[in-house]
Amino acid sequence: MNPNASLAANRGFSLVELTIVMAIMAVLVSAAIPVYELAAQREKEKELRIALRQIREALDAYKRAMIEGRIAKKADESDYPPRLEDLVTGVPDAKDPEKRKIYFLRRLPRDPMSPNSELTDAETWGKRSYESPPDNPQEGKDVFDVYSRSQQTGLNGIPYDRW
Repeated sequence: MNPNASLAANRGFSLVELTIVMAIMAVLVSAAIPVYELAAQREKEKELRIALRQIREALDAYKRAMIEGRIAKKADESDYPPRLEDLVTGVPDAKDPEKRKIYFLRRLPRDPMSPNSELTDAETWGKRSYESPPDNPQEGKDVFDVYSRSQQTGLNGIPYDRW
């Protein structure tokens, strides 16, 4: 039996080899983290675009129903819902003899950029009244538009609250 053969079989990795492997692994992980964070931000931005589109389309559908006379309107009201939640809870159909409700959304999407999990879905959004100017959106008697309350800037260079 060769005495060198048993020494080679029992020999493990040296400290230098383990250090080199750990350094390579650290470089690979540090390169992967920014890619993961970028992918996560892109996914949140995609969710934001979809949520804004859904709510804005529902607001437009509410206005169309108001113009068609399917929603009862008071003289001092605009053609937009008084609350964002009305898109989900529904409003009575004025043209239906049974007064069944018209629903515009199945559920209200949450602002994906909102860090506060204690807020309701409607509270995560900034709301713009029909009477407020676009450059300075303010809440009012109705909900004409919604926007993200996040002060962060998107990957496209535009702040989320301007989307």
